[in-house]
Amino acid sequence: MLMTGDQYIESLRKLGTRVYMFGEKIDNWIDHPMIRPSINCVKMTYDLAHDPQYVDLMTAKSNLTGETVNRFGHLHQSTDDLRKKVKMQRLCGQKTASCFQRCVGMDAFNAVFSTTFEIDKKCGTKYHENFVEYLKYVQNNDLIVDGAMTDPKGDRGLAPHAQKDPDLFLHIKEKREDGIVVRGAKCHQTGSINSHEHLIMPTQAMGEDDKAYAVAFACPSDVEGLYMVYGRQSCDTRKMEPNADVDLGNKNFGGQEALVVFDDVFIPNDRIFLCEEHEFAGMLVERFAGYHRQSYGGCKVGVGDVIIGAAALAADYNGANKASHIKDKLIEMTHLNETLYCCGIACSAEGYPTEAGNYQIDLLLANVCKQNVTRFPYEIVRLAEDIAGGLMVTMPSSIDFNSDLEVGRNGETLAEVCNKFYAASDTCTTIERMRILRFLENICLGSSAVGYRTESMHGAGSPQAQRIMIARQGNINAKKELAKEIAGIK
Repeated sequence: MLMTGDQYIESLRKLGTRVYMFGEKIDNWIDHPMIRPSINCVKMTYDLAHDPQYVDLMTAKSNLTGETVNRFGHLHQSTDDLRKKVKMQRLCGQKTASCFQRCVGMDAFNAVFSTTFEIDKKCGTKYHENFVEYLKYVQNNDLIVDGAMTDPKGDRGLAPHAQKDPDLFLHIKEKREDGIVVRGAKCHQTGSINSHEHLIMPTQAMGEDDKAYAVAFACPSDVEGLYMVYGRQSCDTRKMEPNADVDLGNKNFGGQEALVVFDDVFIPNDRIFLCEEHEFAGMLVERFAGYHRQSYGGCKVGVGDVIIGAAALAADYNGANKASHIKDKLIEMTHLNETLYCCGIACSAEGYPTEAGNYQIDLLLANVCKQNVTRFPYEIVRLAEDIAGGLMVTMPSSIDFNSDLEVGRNGETLAEVCNKFYAASDTCTTIERMRILRFLENICLGSSAVGYRTESMHGAGSPQAQRIMIARQGNINAKKELAKEIAGIK
């Protein structure tokens, strides 16, 4: 069943998800002004699946059920599926100019599917069967699943088992005949509050001493013992100001991150996909990271498209669009953005089937893709700020632009004064100019920056994590042999 966006919103109301923010429990988090924009982003992934123009990108035929499913819940069956994934993510970025939060679950599905197959093959477990049945449930109900990998980690110099507080890595507290009890937390969790389910994975490769931390499972977002603490974002409380409107920049859409706490949560056996088989933790992490680093060649490019358009509009509104240096900066922004897209498409085109049958991306190219994403969006944002000008961060509030308070000697209102002195090109009104500048402020520095600039650096692993994988996948020894042969060295 493919849900509509409205049905998705109503499905969230049926959940008993526990959410805390600013020191208090938020009962109606679905309609909270700080949270609703992130829900609207997820809603877009449902609405686009019903748009005839985008059906081919947004939906796929499930290899598990034979039914049409949202592509965000699909197991990749070919390199064409991998390419369509990237194109779909670019589309969603273009439509929201933010993080639409559904990629992590999709990437987790594909990583867990292939990894559980290989665990079962070696260990005789039934994790793959468990996961296949779980994914059928997710597909049949068109659910949002938060893929949760990152632990708080505590002292980064210590292994999970060596931490002073064992809860700093999520771990198995108790093994029972009918399941396990887990304790700990996952942090920086994208879209966790907006999800129906959570799919938990280990955060790093594990040794024998860390086997209690080698655990993967799924649970509902409102399972007993699970609660979330909403993460702050820059400029977030503007959404709670009366009549803010223009000051919000991207007022309809936004990202979301949260701390997800597991306070002795029971997980039944049929929802467990890894339980102490520590030697497979690294495989799961590596595969998930590869898929998710591919994702950034789509989602960040879509948002980049909007930033480039906004910068071009700012140039128009400032009357500077004919300047050669402005044209050159827009060309450079486009060059950088399309280079990111090339990497996303390349690692998809070079994909290959796993033993389980779904398709894996080329890991080296996926890590190169994400390494570029840690750099190019920062330059794109820098150029956008350059084109926009300092007014982007010094403008009075939208309340001032609409105020009838008399301030001038001749009875001029505050609104009249602001609109007079901040006018520019005749191609726009002052408010239209303000809107595009506030939008750029939001996407470069504010709430949407979490889903673009900062996430470009740390999402799917830090830059060093990609460099480690590039070193591992780069096959330097083979390159040495190429040089030896041509140079005549035996």
